[in-house]
Amino acid sequence: MTDTAPSPADPAAASRGEPRITPTLKTRFLSHGTLESKDLEFTRRFYTEFLGLEVIRTSKVSIWARLGGPHIYAVVQMAPNKKAPMPFLNHNGIDVETEADVDECHRLCVRDAEKWKLTKISKPMVQHGTYSFYFWDADDNSWEILSNPPGGYTWLFDKGDQVGVGHMSSKFERPDSTRRTEK
Repeated sequence: MTDTAPSPADPAAASRGEPRITPTLKTRFLSHGTLESKDLEFTRRFYTEFLGLEVIRTSKVSIWARLGGPHIYAVVQMAPNKKAPMPFLNHNGIDVETEADVDECHRLCVRDAEKWKLTKISKPMVQHGTYSFYFWDADDNSWEILSNPPGGYTWLFDKGDQVGVGHMSSKFERPDSTRRTEK
């Protein structure tokens, strides 16, 4: 079913001339995701001391983590031999303000790689609408550090559907607030 009212799930749809889509499920909030850990105590220290996440223990085999908003990750203890590496496309993004901040985070990841067991640290570059780099942690979870304005990728939702290569192009127009600035 469609009509011309703005979608509650996509308030910018009407401004883009898109019809409202009434979803089957009446959902209201994307509340959490789940990550796996080989060593919860090490993971908790990494999340708090290195990534700066807020962490609470929720059971003997789980912790919850969040940063800057109500969306959380439930992190569950797995047997080390049962934990598979996270595929690149399933990475977790952490936003910083500018390209210079991304570069500093990259420098610190390289510097502290041995201490925190970080691997596959990529070089920062402009990609998919932002400036970022990736790395894998001791649990083989994949992370991206990226420059994004406050609100994360909401700016891309305001642009609507992309055609062609869209946000995957290095020439994609991105917010000025994510670009390198001299401090």
